[in-house]
Amino acid sequence: MINIIWFLLISIGIVFAFFSNNQEIGNIIIDSSFNAYELILSIGPLIVLWSGIMNIASGSGLLRKFSNLIRPILKKLLPSVKSEKALEYISSNIVANMLGLGSVATPAGLKAMKYLENENKHKGVASEGMITFLVLNTSGVTIIPMTVIALRKAYGSINPTSIIIPSIIATMVSTISGLTLDYFIRRKNVK
Repeated sequence: MINIIWFLLISIGIVFAFFSNNQEIGNIIIDSSFNAYELILSIGPLIVLWSGIMNIASGSGLLRKFSNLIRPILKKLLPSVKSEKALEYISSNIVANMLGLGSVATPAGLKAMKYLENENKHKGVASEGMITFLVLNTSGVTIIPMTVIALRKAYGSINPTSIIIPSIIATMVSTISGLTLDYFIRRKNVK
């Protein structure tokens, strides 16, 4: 549905520019393409580096050790999750999100959801564990927002790391709020 909306908005804009005899639309399209290309070149190496580090951490067992470290917290947050593999993928998703690497966290999150769906009794309906994990993932437990720092650096920020403290505050507020709301809604549904 969103693809149709974007297609319509872009088509209407181009048709309007054509009938209003606006020559700038072609320049904007070309400039935007070059800007997107430069952005990919500036952020791409960062994503490749951290994806490689996460693969090495996974292969070396470091993620499993971290998973064991945060397992007591995860078991309290996700009491219905029994799959050890799901907990491992959830923890690697959380680590990647803590580093601000959402694109690296996505594959682990998708695999975690796959394992959570496998143990779900009602296929096609989100389980409590899935919902809580989604809340935790969406709230973005970010300590070091690497992608935002890279974007700020790419666009010439004087101090690209100045976003760290506001990011930690925002992520704490969103995570605590989301998990609290999830807890109360879950308790209400049990009654």
